[in-house]
Amino acid sequence: MRAKCRGQQDDLFPEAAEQKRARLICGGCPVRSECLAEALDNRIEWGVWGGMTERERRQLLRQRSDVTSWARLLVKQS
Repeated sequence: MRAKCRGQQDDLFPEAAEQKRARLICGGCPVRSECLAEALDNRIEWGVWGGMTERERRQLLRQRSDVTSWARLLVKQS
């Protein structure tokens, strides 16, 4: 409900160079960390999530294979 991309789902699944433009939508989003954690924890393969492309997320997952919960790592607990 609070995501800056709400209602723009098609814009978040671009091809190639358009991904950079899509990532700009994530800047300053109040739920960016939650979004990224959702994509990483659930191994979502397509689209821009939390400001990261699928390629960037795959690289991060390879580099940090020790992380068992991205939500616990990225999302500030109240």
